[in-house]
Amino acid sequence: MADIVQSHPPTATEHLAQWTQFLAFDFGEKRTGVAVGNRLTQTATPQPTVTAAGDGKWLSIGTLIKEWQPHALVVGVPFHPDGAAHDNTARAQKFARQLHGRYGLPVFEVDERYTTTEAHALGAKDADAASACLILEQFLRSVL
Repeated sequence: MADIVQSHPPTATEHLAQWTQFLAFDFGEKRTGVAVGNRLTQTATPQPTVTAAGDGKWLSIGTLIKEWQPHALVVGVPFHPDGAAHDNTARAQKFARQLHGRYGLPVFEVDERYTTTEAHALGAKDADAASACLILEQFLRSVL
């Protein structure tokens, strides 16, 4: 089950029961998996993985946000198996802060240990997008 690490802004949890549409990200420096999901069905659907860097990445994400109009965003944050942080933990958390700053939407950080391994085990053709689905479905089951 997902652990909710924090949200930007912290008071966002008050509105969860009213929100239905979410967009999730499995952040990576080269590829960022994306999924859209719905609170009512507690399911997620993969979207095209964002492979652009710099401004191109933000343009792609902005297009997805405009298309899906989510109420909040979810970012998978990786940790070591023992729960310790590593370099990618800080990068994913920075990405979460940037999402909130750019789009003004609440952003929830979710512990995403083992999602990529699970996506590969399920035979996913795009492990990044499948991981984003797993992250979002874990989030939806754990908090809504």
